[in-house]
Amino acid sequence: MTASYALKRLGMAVPTLLLVALAVFALLRMVPGDPALVMLGDSADAAQLEAVRAAMGLDQALPVQFARWLGAVLRGDLGHSLANGQAVLPLILERFGVTASVVVLAVALAALIAVPLGTVAAWRQNSPLDIGVVAGATLFLSIPSFWLGLLMLLFFGLKLGWVPVIGYVGLGEDPLRALLYIALPVATLTLIETGVLTRMARSAAIDVLRLEYVAHARSKGLTEGAVLRAHVLPNAFAPTLTLLGLVLGNLLGGIAVIETVFTLPGLGRLLVDAIFARDYPVVQGAMLFVAAIYVLVNLVVDLLYPLFDPRVTAD
Repeated sequence: MTASYALKRLGMAVPTLLLVALAVFALLRMVPGDPALVMLGDSADAAQLEAVRAAMGLDQALPVQFARWLGAVLRGDLGHSLANGQAVLPLILERFGVTASVVVLAVALAALIAVPLGTVAAWRQNSPLDIGVVAGATLFLSIPSFWLGLLMLLFFGLKLGWVPVIGYVGLGEDPLRALLYIALPVATLTLIETGVLTRMARSAAIDVLRLEYVAHARSKGLTEGAVLRAHVLPNAFAPTLTLLGLVLGNLLGGIAVIETVFTLPGLGRLLVDAIFARDYPVVQGAMLFVAAIYVLVNLVVDLLYPLFDPRVTAD
């Protein structure tokens, strides 16, 4: 693992982010609707609309609008929300903190459950245990997240009254109450992602169990538990790590459905609300931020990969 490798990967990410910025800018302008009309309402006259469009810079040619926006982004300025005038970057970071607190905890729990479970299922391949694990994993990854979330709200929130069903409290305000508010969204995501990761971990472990060094370890008299812990689990985790990075990056990009079901003020919900409001700066800034997070997560995964698979070198 070298600094030159990390810098090279970061350099490769620059064209990706530029393409994302261009695509988001172009697609957003193709969506029907006028931000000025959304702000002023249907009663606004033509003169008012033109004045607001000029103030927003929407009266300029599209290449000029894109160049001005990109130049501001390179200076670290994502603009201000058209809806409330807030600076976009602090707004995104605030909402991202909510999303990250749910996603990181859920993915960590899912990995802690799925990797050992998938490894044990592979070790007992075709046994009732294996069949049960595969069936459970398939069931959870097949359930729509919003439906599972609604069921959990109905049972644990309304019927049992164990957790609040609406609202949000930040971890910095009251950690214990905050955990109650994010318990159900974390549990929902954990169950869904456990299904995905368990199948991957099982497949990777089956491949490792067929390799010669596993047979050699058994021939030396090592117990099955030692073989699984020392030889199978570390080597089977490498392919699962790639999927883990994809899952984490995807969820950090915005879990709009889960955030809507549980009324969480996260990044995904911010993005959905901004799209409906035609709030160009927020949508553009949020999408670019999502792309940057996705690239960063996958860069970290690439840098960690050689730690789990010595055959891979970060050169």
